[in-house]
Amino acid sequence: MAKERANTRFHGRIEGDRPCAVPGCPAPGEFRAPPLEGASSDGPPAFRWFCLEHVRAFNAGYNYFDGMTAEEIHHAQRPLAGWERETRAFARAGGGDPGPRWHDFADPLDAISARFRRETAPERADGKPLSGQDRASLRVLGLAADADRSALRKRYSELVRRYHPDRNGGDRSHEAMLQQVIAAYQQLRQAPAFA
Repeated sequence: MAKERANTRFHGRIEGDRPCAVPGCPAPGEFRAPPLEGASSDGPPAFRWFCLEHVRAFNAGYNYFDGMTAEEIHHAQRPLAGWERETRAFARAGGGDPGPRWHDFADPLDAISARFRRETAPERADGKPLSGQDRASLRVLGLAADADRSALRKRYSELVRRYHPDRNGGDRSHEAMLQQVIAAYQQLRQAPAFA
């Protein structure tokens, strides 16, 4: 059984009792195409209606720039073409309805009022840059941004002794943290900042 489409207009078909615009075609005109005379400035355009077969033929041969001069084509292909048109203003002139106030909205994810937040981690004293992954790995190990390679090894061995099951009487509850420490150390020891 074929599934009924909830919105047939999305697929371009608009059902109705219009005939196809091609003379002699008995199929219903369910697909619209631009009018022959182009867009009109007053009122809705008088579309031409085609069946599926004829709208495919029309689309294959359609040329938007047909009848334009070289200057008009160049003007229509500019990167900012269409942006110079005036858009509706968001602020209302005069009194009237002031619109919604932002504090009236429930915003549990802070999506409306979120601001760009940037972490300002101090850079290293030796001037070597740290990537975001380097900073995250340093946080896992609990080290400052200007730690050197020997401090990295020392902290790694401390944390392995703390979380390893052999050092904790076989307690495997810290195994996830141990894996994070090992991954952070492996990433940092190969990082350019610690070379």
